[in-house]
Order: sequence, then C-alpha cells, then structure tokens
Amino acid sequence: MIVELASGTLFDMSTPLGKVFIPIFIGIVTIIVANLINILMKKGFKTAERALEKHAANTKDEYHKDKIASEKTKFVFMRRITTGIIYLIGIILLISTIPSLKTFSYSLLAGAGVFAIIIGFATQKTFANIISGLMISISQPFRVGDRVRFQDEYGTVQDITLRHTVLKTWDNRYVIIPNDLINQEVINNYTIGDEKILATVEIDISYDSDIDLARKIMHEEILKHPKYIDNRTDADLLEGKDPVKVRVVGCGDFSVKLRGYYWVANQPDNMISGYELTESIKKRFDKEGVEIPFPYRTVVFKKDIQKPKKLKAGKKTAVKQVRKKASRKTAGKKAKKKKK
Repeated sequence: MIVELASGTLFDMSTPLGKVFIPIFIGIVTIIVANLINILMKKGFKTAERALEKHAANTKDEYHKDKIASEKTKFVFMRRITTGIIYLIGIILLISTIPSLKTFSYSLLAGAGVFAIIIGFATQKTFANIISGLMISISQPFRVGDRVRFQDEYGTVQDITLRHTVLKTWDNRYVIIPNDLINQEVINNYTIGDEKILATVEIDISYDSDIDLARKIMHEEILKHPKYIDNRTDADLLEGKDPVKVRVVGCGDFSVKLRGYYWVANQPDNMISGYELTESIKKRFDKEGVEIPFPYRTVVFKKDIQKPKKLKAGKKTAVKQVRKKASRKTAGKKAKKKKK
C-alpha cells in the first residue's frame, strides 16, 4: 500500500515530488540506455571482428581483411549516431515534462523561422562536419586503421567521430582534423588496395666521378637492404629484367644526380629504407673513391685588391704636354682636309 502510494506520487506530475522526480528519472534513464547500447554495440562488433580476423588468418583471405576495416569505419559512425539519437529523444522527453521548459519550447516553435536561420548560421560548420563525416563513412576514402598522408601529416586513422577525424602520427602525436576540412583535401591512402610502394633514393656525385661505378654501388646496396622486395612478375623474370633501376636524372651546377628505384612493402619501410640506404651508399662511395661534391666559391676581399699608384708631379706635367701635342696634331690634320 505504501509502495503503491509512493510510486503513484513519484510519477504523478500534479504533485510537487513528481515534478522533480520525473525529469531526473528521464535524464538518468537516458544516460544509462545510451551507455548500455554503446557498450553492447562495441562488444558485438568486437566479436564479429575477431571472427573475421580468425577466418582471414586461416584462409589468408585479403577480402575479409578489407571487409574488417570497411565495416569498422561504418560501425564507429553508426554507434555515435545511435547514441546521439538516444540523447536527443531523452532531451525532448525531459523538456516535455518540465512546464516552464515546455512553455519556452512552444515560444521557440512560434518563432521557428527566425530561430532556424540564427541556428543555421551559428552551427553551419558543425552541420558541415556532421554531413562530411556521414559521407566519409559511406564512401570510405579512408577507414579506421588506414595509414594516410593529409597535407604534411602522415599517420594512422584512429577514430572518425561526428565532428572530426583523429590521426595518430608516426611520432605519436594525435592530430584532430575537422571532417569538413579533410573531406575537401587530397588524401594519400597507403592501405587501400596494394600497399607496396615504388621507393626512391637520390644522391649526387661530382662531374669527375665514375658514373658507372656509382650506379653499381647504389644497385648493390639496394639489393642488400632487408626492406627491399622483388616485385617482378613472372614475365619480367623470364625476360631477365633488373629488379632495381638506377638512372641519371639531372645535372646541376656542381653535381650529377643519380636516383635508385626499388620496391618496398609499405610506406614506413619506404621512409626507413631511404634513410639507411643514404648512409650505406655514402660509406661505400667514401671507400671506393666516388666523390659527393660541394659548391666551390672564390671569395675576394676588397682590402686585398691593389690600388693604382698615384703619379708624381713631374710625370703628371709630362703627360699633360703629350696630350696637348696630340690634340694640336689632330687639329692641324682637320684644317688641311678642309682646305682641300
């Protein structure tokens, strides 16, 4: 009897206790339901992800590996939208149970046109980010777990939220990029499809150095490197094509530029192999007498330039007399020509 009376009082909006209890109850239930659904969806996807990973490992099926990354991106976005909808429903129910907020909401609806314009201008960036996030999750130019380069940043996509994308860089920084911005820029995705990369290493040699010897050294060092992979097809093997190419790509003011082309498994191997090959090739060049040039300049200081010697007074007078005689002779010749 007491329990029934208390429950009836608590859920009765006409009583003071009910006016306070019901909004609090709705708020707590909304938070609990949203978090519970979020946890259940996470666990459900983790179970499915483990099953797909196990199947992909057993069958060595690349399709299922790509499917995991694709579905993970969609799931993350769907989970956030579902949570957002639950919170939105909870807020609407909360407003409807509080008389003062209910009256205020009616006033807002009366001026909905003007209010919508104001809200639209104030939140246009937010809505642009949400729509861009939705487009990213549908078209999937990149997915959670993909290695991408955005502008000058290279890293792994950690998360795609309603508002932004989180990129973890190779030096352990977390870059937060608005979805609207990342949706408009050019992105290099190193994970979609074949991850192998045609890497290059460049080095300059002097004009006096032997190009063939330098090319041979670069070729040998690339083939010895542990990150190098042979990406030749069966047809290339039958034709005996060289897996590594070293070409002269330019002549500068002081040097000849050589560039080596080789294949590596992925972008991290590309970066690491480039640094290590530059060092190993430099050491071989030093051993075998191939010069890496540096610019030559001749610097002349003004104080070291000899100044012309001043003529003495007697010599100055003699020079003036010689000049006068020469001018008289020139004048006499011109006068004779006129008489003729």
